[in-house]
Amino acid sequence: MAEYTYKYNPNRSADWNYGGAKWKLSRSKIDFFMECPRCFYLDNKLGTKRPGFPSFNLNIAVDELFKKEFDVHRVAQSRHPIMKKYDIDAVPFEHPELDAWRDNFTGITYTDKATGLTVSGAVDDIWMQPDGTLIIVDYKATSKDGKIESLGDSPWEQQYTRQLGVYRWLLEQNGFSVSTIGYLVYANADKNLDAFDDKLIFETTLVPVETDTSWISNTLSQIKDCLESEQLPPSGNSCEYCPYREAAGKKLQAVHRANVSK
Repeated sequence: MAEYTYKYNPNRSADWNYGGAKWKLSRSKIDFFMECPRCFYLDNKLGTKRPGFPSFNLNIAVDELFKKEFDVHRVAQSRHPIMKKYDIDAVPFEHPELDAWRDNFTGITYTDKATGLTVSGAVDDIWMQPDGTLIIVDYKATSKDGKIESLGDSPWEQQYTRQLGVYRWLLEQNGFSVSTIGYLVYANADKNLDAFDDKLIFETTLVPVETDTSWISNTLSQIKDCLESEQLPPSGNSCEYCPYREAAGKKLQAVHRANVSK
């Protein structure tokens, strides 16, 4: 069998760019805009995305196993042990659209009336309280020292808070009652053991997250203005790609000018 070789393609099909038939504003794209409006514009408006990086396959495996585990309780409409441990009065939510809501290419969607943008997000899980109120849940896997019981203020953890907020907003726009408190089912691998022995040992904790949706409407307006503009937006303060492009472009131009002048 011939070895598969991935080749980066800097030019995306127009269908997947803003205005194209397949374009949607995913939850991750909202975070992308907040990280760097210029890279977001280059990707979604002009069709040149950043080079990708390998998938976190171990994290994906943990997600898939969590989903299988919670689905057993979804069918039985019973409480998962972690719900009992943390005294969460809920069961995994059963809904005919749940598989679509979990799928990265569909997700749960809503077309914002003010901007006309179709927003989408693929949820990991949803739980339901006895009164019908839904709880947004996301699975996370990592390996760090200490017990994970709360979120800090790192960029990643701020992103997790926004992520749950977008999912809550999407469900509310689709007519559901959603708790302001979401949860991260956090699997933390212990790297302080004496040996690997073909296994990882995880400590799973439930981390409550106070969600906020008040920022979403204004952010959607900013994204709409960005996509409709013909002007290049500013770079994000912590973006590493923009300084790289600028520095590399200047050096390549200098080499080109030097060769032309010979």
